[in-house]
Amino acid sequence: MKLKEYAKNLASENLTIRDVTEKKETVWINDKLLPFRLIDGLCQLVVSDEDIADAEARLARFAPYIEKCFPETAETHGLIESPLKEIPNMQKRMQETACDGAVWRKDPEPAYASGVQSEDAESLSGGIPGKLLLKMDSHLAIAGSVKARGGIYEVLKHAETLAIEAGKLSLSDDYSKVADLRNFFAQYTVQVGSTGNLGLSIGIMSAFLGFKVKVHMSSDAKQWKKDMLRGKGVEVIEYRDDYSKAVEEGRKNSDIDPKSYFVDDEYSVDLFLGYAVAANRLDRQLKEMDLHIDEDRNLIVYVPAGVGGAPGGIAYGLKRLYGDNVHVFFAEPVMCPSLLVGFASQRFENANVKDFGLSGETHADGLACASPSGFVTRIDNNLVSGDFTCNDGRLYDYMRMLMKTEGIRIEPSSCAAFAGPANLLSHENGRKYAARNGLTEKKLENSVQICWATGGRLVPEEIWQEYLKTKCNP
Repeated sequence: MKLKEYAKNLASENLTIRDVTEKKETVWINDKLLPFRLIDGLCQLVVSDEDIADAEARLARFAPYIEKCFPETAETHGLIESPLKEIPNMQKRMQETACDGAVWRKDPEPAYASGVQSEDAESLSGGIPGKLLLKMDSHLAIAGSVKARGGIYEVLKHAETLAIEAGKLSLSDDYSKVADLRNFFAQYTVQVGSTGNLGLSIGIMSAFLGFKVKVHMSSDAKQWKKDMLRGKGVEVIEYRDDYSKAVEEGRKNSDIDPKSYFVDDEYSVDLFLGYAVAANRLDRQLKEMDLHIDEDRNLIVYVPAGVGGAPGGIAYGLKRLYGDNVHVFFAEPVMCPSLLVGFASQRFENANVKDFGLSGETHADGLACASPSGFVTRIDNNLVSGDFTCNDGRLYDYMRMLMKTEGIRIEPSSCAAFAGPANLLSHENGRKYAARNGLTEKKLENSVQICWATGGRLVPEEIWQEYLKTKCNP
């Protein structure tokens, strides 16, 4: 596959991008990262703290409805939230295999090395310091993935808007009455383009409310996800093309129906807000564990990324809350690092992994998006610390390792997050990042590292057995 001219030029100037084009696992560091105080005001003009607070309040209003209709949320009183769990056995096992699993870059990285003394970076030892935690959005109620945050939030907001405009609901009502509005919602349609998990969250919630639902699914989508949606009464429209085509056709289909609403994973601010709410909830969980994030105890977070909506919103919420005391990295498949190329090229949504000689094909179906969200790559351009890429084969290795050490099941695509702690201090680019950002050995030992598990709860048992047996080339 021939590289586009802009990609070829970028690869000739940057060793990390050269590794990307050569299909190697690597660590990309964002040279556009800025101190949060410099970009706080500009970010607020796009998505403010008040916007996030409004989203959180809306989810609280819907909590009585969610608790009434989904008994599995009784413990959280209708809030759709996931556990935060320390995984010391996984951390130990990853430490033991670090020399086998780490990616190495011994050459200097010209685009990033400026201003960092090599001895400072080299003084940082490898391994996985601090506490390693798993944020289990893989086990979120209703939809079983991180998409339950943004996807369900956007559907609920749309339902609220329709009901209030029709005089069937007011902000002061007990929202459990929404359960009686199925016939009202049945005159409307909700549509979305998806590789899988967003389709599940939009489809399940919309159908339960009473909407007609159409989910446009790309060729990457797993069959069991299509079957599950159809079992919920959702119309699934399949495409032989990739994610971008499914979104394009879904948008066109929705635009011709005045009673249809399209959930746009590439540009939706409402999806973004639903994900951003995670920050305050995570903060409460950390404090319950007596882990207070500040200048002395930094938070390092690794989130698997597809088109960027979920990781982008989570990153934004965390930066708004913790500023420079949080370091957020994305994790993507070697063959489909769309956010990495979008950020690195500064072409944002106009960048495509195929321009870099990559197929875009991956076992990590939820991450199979050839071009990133233009909205996310722009708003997070100066907020994200970097990006780790991971071979498909290693996704399954991490999946089996987590099951063996902690008894936790998460989808292979979720396991891209483990490439972060495994390689942060094993890769020269990661060590340089730590040195430049004041992550001394002492501070790293006191840090909290979180791998964000993005899917897994709804996977059928027979599929788990297939996953356990899957071996694929790196």
